[in-house]
Amino acid sequence: MTTEPKPSAPPLTERQEARRRRILHASAQLASRGGFDAVQMREVAESSSVALGTLYRYFPSKIHLLVATMQDQLQHLHETLRKRPPTEEDPAARVAQTLMRAFRAMQREPHLADAMVRALTFADRSVSPEVDTVSRLTTTIILDAMGLDGPPTPEQLSAVRVIEHTWHSALITWLSGRASIAQVKIDIETVCRLIELTAPPPP
Repeated sequence: MTTEPKPSAPPLTERQEARRRRILHASAQLASRGGFDAVQMREVAESSSVALGTLYRYFPSKIHLLVATMQDQLQHLHETLRKRPPTEEDPAARVAQTLMRAFRAMQREPHLADAMVRALTFADRSVSPEVDTVSRLTTTIILDAMGLDGPPTPEQLSAVRVIEHTWHSALITWLSGRASIAQVKIDIETVCRLIELTAPPPP
């Protein structure tokens, strides 16, 4: 017996999108002030002027909400990077520069960064679509920085996944006080050398 695929959710109306943006803004504001524990669904509902039941229809849990908040933050970063792309000539250096810009954006809001990374760490299968979206967006940011002439090879995509994992791990170790900014920079620059190793040979 085959199961029918679930139909995709209809796009949000302008009013629903505005409500969602208010919710995400409230989530980011609360997290910026007090971290993961400060993001309470009732306070988010009150701050964004929506009913608590409405909030849960958009985001079934605090984890869903904070992962969506990270997606929103990455989208803003992606837009900024497109307006001001990395300046390095070498693809590996461009990716390292891009990820350090992303890291410094997180560094400016350490409570928010901690809340979003903890949510990603705690996410179970019910949050898989949201986590996958964050991962795809991170991959897109890295690929844009690489500036490939064509589609990436399987080896290049594998390198991107390792770079993404390293960046996420670097965030966790920095947030827990186990790595300095200087060490994070070294780790990111080191892993970005995979881009050179997986580049296809010139024709």
